[in-house]
Amino acid sequence: MYPIDLSGKKGVILGVANDRSIAWSVARALAQAGARLALTYQNDRLKERVDRLAATLGGALVLPCDATDDAQIAALFQQVGQSFGDISFLVHSIAYANREDLAGDFFQTSREGFKLALEISAYSLLPLVKHALPLMTGGGSVVTMTFQASQRVYPGYNVMGTAKAALEQEVRQLAGELGARNIRVNAVSPGPLETLAARGIHGFMDLKRVHAERSPMRRNITPEEVAATALFLCSDMSSGITGAIIPVDAGYHIMGV
Repeated sequence: MYPIDLSGKKGVILGVANDRSIAWSVARALAQAGARLALTYQNDRLKERVDRLAATLGGALVLPCDATDDAQIAALFQQVGQSFGDISFLVHSIAYANREDLAGDFFQTSREGFKLALEISAYSLLPLVKHALPLMTGGGSVVTMTFQASQRVYPGYNVMGTAKAALEQEVRQLAGELGARNIRVNAVSPGPLETLAARGIHGFMDLKRVHAERSPMRRNITPEEVAATALFLCSDMSSGITGAIIPVDAGYHIMGV
């Protein structure tokens, strides 16, 4: 399906929770291109589901990793190093905020809810990169997922928009620091997709409808389009791109009205 060849490449993908996850679409695209993958699961409740999906990829590792636990992050990359030797890409597709901090007024966000959303959705990229770096011996690519709420007001997105703004600054900062090591860091900014997490956002279906009506292409995007962009960023075809926030939203981001 994709004309990019990643044979011999290996990498880690965080965020596969079910078959509607953006991370799962990315995993399928990378596997179809020939890459060998390590997928993570957050807890035992999700392990069976991720195991079942990974079994369809052929040879994918499935390893535990709660991104709020530094010991688990260290153990993840130790196991990946033992199995793969080295890696060439890391895909960070994890985010979380308490439902009550998305449904109400932003000024009602709890202190603990704010910390949790920023820790999981933004800070987690830093320790993951820190432990991935020793395995990226030949350079590599880090890809994360953001959303336009980092720059615009989306009712119902609240603290997650703040988290995505922090994440995008991390992309630029890391790109600046890691370029000398031939490691690129970029973010994909998709339009609305019907993941299970997105369906929990108040007014999501209206958001999706407005995107389709107002985008230049007059439609919503597909998970496969996001996956194709991530695949490009993980490949050598994007060797000159770093620090970029790449919108995959049928052009919605350019519209003023």
